[in-house]
Amino acid sequence: MTTSHLPSLGDREFRYLQKMMAEASGIRMSDGKRPLVAGRLMRRLRALGLRDYAQYLDLLRAPEQQVERRLVVDLLTTNETYFFREPQHFRFLAQWLARRSGPLRCWSAACSSGEEPYSLAMVLAEHASSDWSILASDLSQSVLHKAREAVYPMTDTDAFPPGWLKRHCLRGVGAQDGNFRISQALRERVSFREINLMRPLPQDLEPMDLILLRNVLIYFTADDKRAITARLLQHLRPGGLLLIGHAESVHGFGLPLRGLAPSVFERL
Repeated sequence: MTTSHLPSLGDREFRYLQKMMAEASGIRMSDGKRPLVAGRLMRRLRALGLRDYAQYLDLLRAPEQQVERRLVVDLLTTNETYFFREPQHFRFLAQWLARRSGPLRCWSAACSSGEEPYSLAMVLAEHASSDWSILASDLSQSVLHKAREAVYPMTDTDAFPPGWLKRHCLRGVGAQDGNFRISQALRERVSFREINLMRPLPQDLEPMDLILLRNVLIYFTADDKRAITARLLQHLRPGGLLLIGHAESVHGFGLPLRGLAPSVFERL
């Protein structure tokens, strides 16, 4: 397969992938996502020595190809994230924590490769009581693996508050020069779990005091947004906080929430 004869992703193949993603994850891929889909799946065509997307979809339809279908979901799930993204949230949490005492159970419900839960862990280590823990979940196995490793390039530290890199992270040496790793003390407080927010949630989830559902609702229909949010609220204590992305909204959903700040809500 040469660059001058790259296969194109036809209408039929793209519609199949749209349907597959919607059924597997609830994510509705718009027609404008076709170039992104084609680019991300091209590496699978090359790895498998396939001539075009039609041949790849024939493979995906085979019952024994569960692993490959799961890989497609991993490749097509957008995982843009970085440390202390939307810093207003973390400043709000620092003030909120100053008024609280007692145990804190937190959930980063779309944790991607770990930057969000580890940012939250640093804030909790600085401002919370000693009894706190974080559940971090995602649909993608590949990003969960990266999150558990907790190794990131030093270029990802630009938004760290002064002194926090030294207090909460370890600088890499030798082969890891140029990287850092989240400290063991914080890693031990964060547990990772594969959870699909479009499916019934695990029955063993404990009540939460804080849920971060940031920058994930934008990928769903209005009905799915409401259903996901309502599902998570069943696991949020009254008085607990729900944080969503600044570009997202739960307005008009009729949920037991009271706005406290932009994209910050209290469970009634």
